[in-house]
Amino acid sequence: MSEQSHEFSAKSVEAAIEDGLRQLGVGREKVDIEVLHEGSRGLLGIGSTNARVRMTVRTAPTPAAQSTPTPAAPKPAPVASKPAPPVSEATEAAAISDSEVADAEDDDESADAFDEMDDEGEDEDSVYDASGEDQDDVVALSSEILLEMVSLMGLDAQVEGSLRKEDDEDEAAIYLNLIGDDLGVLIGRHGETLSSMQYLVRLMVNQKLHRWTNIVVDVEGYKDRRAEKLAQMALRMADQVVETGKSVALEPMPANERRLIHIALRNHPQVHTESIGEDTRRKIQILLK
Repeated sequence: MSEQSHEFSAKSVEAAIEDGLRQLGVGREKVDIEVLHEGSRGLLGIGSTNARVRMTVRTAPTPAAQSTPTPAAPKPAPVASKPAPPVSEATEAAAISDSEVADAEDDDESADAFDEMDDEGEDEDSVYDASGEDQDDVVALSSEILLEMVSLMGLDAQVEGSLRKEDDEDEAAIYLNLIGDDLGVLIGRHGETLSSMQYLVRLMVNQKLHRWTNIVVDVEGYKDRRAEKLAQMALRMADQVVETGKSVALEPMPANERRLIHIALRNHPQVHTESIGEDTRRKIQILLK
């Protein structure tokens, strides 16, 4: 008789084995167990996967001298389909609808509020209201999620949470500033790691509140310092364009930094800016009016 194998999955390897033994109606000594996947917790439940095992019921050896055919062993009980485990709120955040994710990316890639508008028109959909009676609770929730994320990375930090309204925005945003030692790894090149953390925090808070809230994540005031440097550079390049009469193209930048250049020069009397290039090569060009 050929051996029969069955696969089972659960949140842990041990849970998958116990479920398999129960459904097959045998003891552990009666089966061979192969671990196919140990499972993964993911980050705060996002991207988690179940463990999977393959279980093969051992068949008893048939004596060589046996004169009569050995009756076929009873087939294992049919494996009942196991209902899907409840989906946690954090996991649901990873499965958010395409339209919501697109909205989140548009907001996180905040330079698009200037890249895609005509002249000085504003994109009103790029700003979300963080104000309201429950704003303290939202700040606390956002800070808790961010701290857990940093803790899972093996880092120790504190969060300073507050409401902040930028000059170019109509509504206040929740500003979370991480304070601690050796947190530079959270920034990344041109703040790319920081932007990814901010995107994840926004997704998880959105899932909890069932509405979108504008959240800004920073490390030791990095974004303020970077914004000041970019504004100073933009003004220097604008002066160069005015003096030489030739346009200047800056190095490729992420969307949030291109936005800062647009803001710094949008009221300049002699130059204007536009974005050129595609994807990671997209950059700002400064031209005479």
